[in-house]
Amino acid sequence: MAEDRNTESWVRPSLLLYDWDNTLVDAWAGITAAMNAAMTAFAMPLWTVEQTRERARISMRDSFPVIFGDRWHLARNIFHATMKEQHLGHVRPMPGALDDLEASAPWPTGVVSNKSGRYLRAEIAHLGWSSYFGAVVGAGDAKADKPDPAPLLMALEQLGAEPANSVWYLGDTATDMQAARAAGITGVLVGDAAHDGGVERAAPDLQFADAYRLAAFLRNLHMRTRLLD
Repeated sequence: MAEDRNTESWVRPSLLLYDWDNTLVDAWAGITAAMNAAMTAFAMPLWTVEQTRERARISMRDSFPVIFGDRWHLARNIFHATMKEQHLGHVRPMPGALDDLEASAPWPTGVVSNKSGRYLRAEIAHLGWSSYFGAVVGAGDAKADKPDPAPLLMALEQLGAEPANSVWYLGDTATDMQAARAAGITGVLVGDAAHDGGVERAAPDLQFADAYRLAAFLRNLHMRTRLLD
């Protein structure tokens, strides 16, 4: 089981950015169905949900040319057709995700994902979570996708903020932590990144064992801040 790490040495957050898939929501069944529709069309082996969790870390525009070669645009179209039809039926909040969002209320908050921006915004609206986020950036919205810092910097611009150690990016993979470092902000790992090589590979600035521990930390931090004001 993961344990909190480095929580004795941290910069008080001024702004919180969240990853989406596997941080706030479990939508892997929908992603897997769309991926397998493309795989079937290309006579390639199907993926399990667990394999999708392990492999789907970078965005479509970065991963599909590698997987499908020169005909990746056809695979993209098949993927999108299935996602459009099915993805909202599969999206579920991760355990503790709503606690995290409610605990984040005292801070400006955004979400930055490698999920296509149109699906990201649709899923946020479907869950009734739009009010939690002052910035929403998905794959294709910025000039590049994670691990490039561009989408994180776009979210900060939308929130009227600059990169700083007091900006926390909360995610579940090494890709998230790499993007945070590239953007000049603090990378916070939620969970143990077991599906992405573990904590050592992720090398986060901070780590929380799970979403509930993160929510408790944020609530306690806000309470202490109010008492000191």
